[in-house]
Amino acid sequence: MGVIERIHAIQQGIDARNVGLLAKSMRRSKDRVAEMLGMSVTTIDRKAKQGDLLSQEQSERLFGAAKLIGQVQTMVEESGDPQGFDAAQWFAEWLDTPLKALSGKPPACFMDTAEGRDLLSKLLATAQSGAYV
Repeated sequence: MGVIERIHAIQQGIDARNVGLLAKSMRRSKDRVAEMLGMSVTTIDRKAKQGDLLSQEQSERLFGAAKLIGQVQTMVEESGDPQGFDAAQWFAEWLDTPLKALSGKPPACFMDTAEGRDLLSKLLATAQSGAYV
């Protein structure tokens, strides 16, 4: 999906059931993923049950998480053999690991804002170069 298509999807709203799909791919509970993204699991469950779409802000947070997982997958593909590597699971584990670069906080603490996700993207890129983690 290209940038224009992603923007349009965010503006229109993403199916709330995608939060559960993301959680499943990360092997985390939907509650944990919703919390990390600054979303109410009650609202997500209600919207999913009714077939409603996420708000633009919620959709952007969900796309942001998926984009970071994609960045991890690309890093592995560029750096070595991606066979058997599960980017979503690795990312979920990384999110819970306190990092010096984040003053000892786990990356999950930064997933609920665009600035935080941008910081994590830059941190991943820096880690790929071997400079700092």
